Amino acid sequence: MPSIAVRKSPGFPVAGKANVLVFPISTPATLLYKLVERLAGARALGPIVQGLAKPAMDLSRGCSAEDIADVAAIAAILA
Repeated sequence: MPSIAVRKSPGFPVAGKANVLVFPISTPATLLYKLVERLAGARALGPIVQGLAKPAMDLSRGCSAEDIADVAAIAAILA
């Protein structure tokens, strides 16, 4: 939110414009990103696991063919 970003990160160029959520634990992350997707009407892909030698992705059972293609494209870029 721009009003909070001005107080927390004055002068930071991307403050208040973020479109990425970072969750340190995968179980709540899976639940929360789907919740945000549905409540906000947003497009959500993930989880995308970082810090491994090779790309690792996780797809829920309810994902669409478009989700699979998009996550595969991200994995190919990361590889």
